[in-house]
Amino acid sequence: MQVVVIGGGPAGMMSAICASREGNKVVLLEKMEKCGKKLLITGKGRCNITSSLPIEEFISNVPGNGRFLYSAFSNFTNQDVISLLKKHGVEVKKERGNRIFPESDHSVDVLNAFMAELKECKVEIKTRSQSDGYFGRKWNSSSSSI
Repeated sequence: MQVVVIGGGPAGMMSAICASREGNKVVLLEKMEKCGKKLLITGKGRCNITSSLPIEEFISNVPGNGRFLYSAFSNFTNQDVISLLKKHGVEVKKERGNRIFPESDHSVDVLNAFMAELKECKVEIKTRSQSDGYFGRKWNSSSSSI
């Protein structure tokens, strides 16, 4: 199957990785000149990656009804994110409030790990691309894949 993921932020990159791991040919469209620009400013540039809490406890701390998160978190857990980062040489540390950060305190290390995994998964990345709002149309791109 062919999958198009719109948006090269952390969720889009992880969606593209997961879709590729399922055997799909994946194209990731990002309107900016590169993926993950907002990720670089998270956690004041250190990147608050995830929580160390077990999923049940994490979801119980979500305001309102967090039960809708069970499906997503049962398919890809906080430990899966940490494993992906470690695979690409990014060690992590736990700080107050059960927050997980890269040991380096540099969000670019997290972005580089995601980009390495996208490349390993053979995800085609089209930057400076606009989705025209619905499926079935071609996209405009001025860049090539990684």
